Amino acid sequence: MRRAPNFGRLAGLYRWMELVTFGPWLWRCRTAFLDKLTTRRNALILGDGNGRFTARLLELNPYVVIDALDVSPEMLRRLIHNAGSRCARVRAIPADARLWEPDGARYDLIVTHFFLDCLTTGEVSALAVRLRPSIRPDGMWVISQFAVPRSMFGWLVAWPIVTFLYLAFGVLAGLAVSRLPDHRKALAEAGFVPAESRPWLRGLLVSEVWQPRPDVARLKPVQPKF
Repeated sequence: MRRAPNFGRLAGLYRWMELVTFGPWLWRCRTAFLDKLTTRRNALILGDGNGRFTARLLELNPYVVIDALDVSPEMLRRLIHNAGSRCARVRAIPADARLWEPDGARYDLIVTHFFLDCLTTGEVSALAVRLRPSIRPDGMWVISQFAVPRSMFGWLVAWPIVTFLYLAFGVLAGLAVSRLPDHRKALAEAGFVPAESRPWLRGLLVSEVWQPRPDVARLKPVQPKF
């Protein structure tokens, strides 16, 4: 199995790198559906980096408890620090999401902001199948992603930007993935359906909400090919 990327070495710089490259747009993409999450009670957040989104969700929703999973202990430490006095409602889980097994928890919210684009399509598929039994029937999976729209802008602007980002994080963090996964196909095959989508920067960024399809029986977990 290939090693997971190490974003922990960028922990102190991540926010400033984000602001310099995309200004407020990544944050707007992350928080597009935040107002819909104030009634959630049990959340699983994968790869939230320094935890700015986690901190904001805890602030707006005084009842939610969160399982925060990240392969980087340094990122988890910063996430807990940024949660401040609300950190008692966060369980930090240092683990590789590709191998992690839910411990019987039932979530009404799953969040992956700019996380699935660090995985292959096969890995997204395996993750979605593994998480499907752990999400409640009324649950939401909130996703932020880079995207390459099928347009002239997509080929001339979005594709070069995405390609550069993969090259940069390959060097800086050891990210071995070099192309966007087909996360929509993977989630649909695992028994999720799209509920809402908002594009940003002419489709370079996208915020999405997916929900479990009620007529889908439990699928057998699959192991991705690394």
